[in-house]
Amino acid sequence: MNLSWGAAWALARRGLDWRFKGLRLLLVCLVLGTAALSAIGTLTGAIERELATRGREMLGADLEFTLAARQPSAEERAAIAAMGDISEGARLQAMARVPDDDTRTTPVELKAVDAKWPLYGRFTLEGGKVAGAPEGMAAWIAPGVADRLGVKIGDKLRVGEVELRVGGVIGSEPDRLAEGFSLGPTVIVSKAALDASKLVQPGSMVRTKLRVRLPAGADAVALGERIKAQFPLAGYEVRTRDKASPGLDRFVSRMGQFLVLVALAALAIAGIGIGNGVNSYLEARRGSIATLKILGASSRDIARIYLLQLAAAASLAILAGLVIGVSITPLIGKALEGLLPIEAGFVLDWGALAIAAAYGALIALTFAAPPLARAKAFPAMALMRARVSPLAGGWKGAALPVALGLGGLGWGLQRLAAKLPRPRGAIARMALANLHRPGAQTSALVVALGFGLAAFVLLAGVQTSLDGNIALRVPNRAPDYFVLDLPQGRTAEFDRIVQRAAPDAAVRKVPALRGSIVAYGPADAMTRVADLKEIPENAWPLRGDRGLTYADEVPEGNVLAAGEWWPKAYSGEPLVSVDDDLREALGLKLGDRIAVSILGVERSAKIASFRRIDWENMGFNYVLVFSPNAIADAPHNLAATISLPEGAKTPDVRRAILGGLVKALPSSSVIEIGPVLGQAREILSQMGAAILAAASVAILAGMAVLAGAIAAARERKTYDNVILRVLGASRRQLLVLLVAEYGLLSALLAGVALVLGTGVAWGVIVLLFEFDWLPDWPRILGVLGAGVALVMVLAIAGSIGLLRTRPAQVLREL
Repeated sequence: MNLSWGAAWALARRGLDWRFKGLRLLLVCLVLGTAALSAIGTLTGAIERELATRGREMLGADLEFTLAARQPSAEERAAIAAMGDISEGARLQAMARVPDDDTRTTPVELKAVDAKWPLYGRFTLEGGKVAGAPEGMAAWIAPGVADRLGVKIGDKLRVGEVELRVGGVIGSEPDRLAEGFSLGPTVIVSKAALDASKLVQPGSMVRTKLRVRLPAGADAVALGERIKAQFPLAGYEVRTRDKASPGLDRFVSRMGQFLVLVALAALAIAGIGIGNGVNSYLEARRGSIATLKILGASSRDIARIYLLQLAAAASLAILAGLVIGVSITPLIGKALEGLLPIEAGFVLDWGALAIAAAYGALIALTFAAPPLARAKAFPAMALMRARVSPLAGGWKGAALPVALGLGGLGWGLQRLAAKLPRPRGAIARMALANLHRPGAQTSALVVALGFGLAAFVLLAGVQTSLDGNIALRVPNRAPDYFVLDLPQGRTAEFDRIVQRAAPDAAVRKVPALRGSIVAYGPADAMTRVADLKEIPENAWPLRGDRGLTYADEVPEGNVLAAGEWWPKAYSGEPLVSVDDDLREALGLKLGDRIAVSILGVERSAKIASFRRIDWENMGFNYVLVFSPNAIADAPHNLAATISLPEGAKTPDVRRAILGGLVKALPSSSVIEIGPVLGQAREILSQMGAAILAAASVAILAGMAVLAGAIAAARERKTYDNVILRVLGASRRQLLVLLVAEYGLLSALLAGVALVLGTGVAWGVIVLLFEFDWLPDWPRILGVLGAGVALVMVLAIAGSIGLLRTRPAQVLREL
């Protein structure tokens, strides 16, 4: 007979247990995978939409031009102003203190704005009052400034040589996110107040920003490129509204790729559980299937009936997964509120939910198809004899696991177990035989255990490598203070203040300039950076302006990789030493040239050497170090570090250094490194927590698959245990046999999981996030050992009921 879909559904509905007994593994796996994919898709979609819709507000403009260490010329300003409404501002590091109390001092990010600021968005003070640029000598201060200095509205602050009045505390700053990482809380002042502070001097580390509101329909990218082409030596860094925060864009993109990869991996692992669950479900109903076939049901009828049952269960699981995914999105948004531009709250992204549902349905159908096809294909009598004469599995039914790799491994382990020498002990001999005998569940267990253990290793590899990168990139050992914009003529006074407060302090001073690389390569065929359609991979120094310096000796923490250093008092052709990583990225050779723009003037030097730089020492590290005669005549100041001996790191010494430097050198900025390192560690730790939380979904799916695989194997073991009990085996012997079988299989798979898990973890850390691969092998091996122990616990717990089975009862049901 050929049943209609309606008749098939009537039979399917009657045979469907609405407690979903037998399909719970399918439900759990599908819910986990769909929830992960829907939450991740909703979250990344919300962030991308936020970046797209708030691009103007985040940047504060349609188009932004940034200059380092100088003001734009009248011609440059006129060309930019002709594009639309223009707002001009500046940003630099400074020190804020309470007048007449040098002990109340803190580094701040001084942000000067004009009357047109902000061009987009709303700036508010605490309490919700909408405001604009401060007037005269008033200042808007961040809550951190108020907390550190203990000041309130109406109090006085001194920044540089100007005394400011606190006019309000910043509530919401629309362009804060686009400003990037800061070395202190923000103080917003007028341009008049900045001029009065006398902080901006030739060579000061100030960044001038020209922000433009364009007419409707104007092409921001084309206009930005036009200015760069018109003033090629100006050194402008250009950002558009759709790239308000390039670093954040890259981070969100890579995080999104990783999270989607994790979700798809969770779904793939869940698919294995679905396959095992469906196989167990149909195995339990083989008698019903055989009866239907005897009564005249065709293979197509069987497929329709059980496909409808599985579709009903899968639909409910997918729906539950979507609801859970949407429900946990606010929690994720809350956890990442300070790291990503997203507010906590429910978000419905119908596109992401549709994709998650489609993937869930596809995975369910793909992994349910092989066991369903087997049940459909085998004749009724074969199904009746299945317990004593296992059904032969064709290669088509195993095609998917083999394609995934571990199915083939399972087959290989079975063949290996069949060829190994037989142990002398009866228990060991039976445990080995159980891996390769007819009807053995080895292939299914290998897939489940392999993926589960590999997921544990993956999590451990990612976590320990992230911890290693945090320790490496944010070291515990670093200078105690950085000092910026130290005037060249005031170094003796600077040394006296530091030595008076801490006689044994180590002080290092270097020239500090800003400039941008404009050309590189052989002298007769230099590549202009402005002509590049895309910056080469790992050639980040070509983006925007960079710190430059000059020196007579190889800098501390640097090692020559090739070439020679110039002698002291060198007066020949201008030379430059280049970071060895940049050499590799650009294909540079000794004798090639590097051209930089400093204050709008192009300077060129021949490459004399390449250096390997120890970036982890948190000292002064420069991609380009010039011979003094190359750039020393450009206006510039010095930068310095102060490292205190352990016994001198007391509050009194810190107050003496900070107070003395701020009072004597008001135009210099003193940055205490401890809070900065703490902020960097917090950001990296937050990022690591987000990654690990996402990866844990795959772990949960793996655990569900492990439990399901063990449950699926239990049905077959029921028959085996009964036969062994009839032949005289004790419960203790059966337990030892169970432990030996799973222990042998887990031991073989642990090595495979170690290779597979660490390989994927390496790809995530190195290729996706571009971090260093720094695994903690003892912790990884410990986690793998814990995974094997978990497998054994699940195996014993899942099979303990078999030891209590009464042989007579089971034999009557055969």
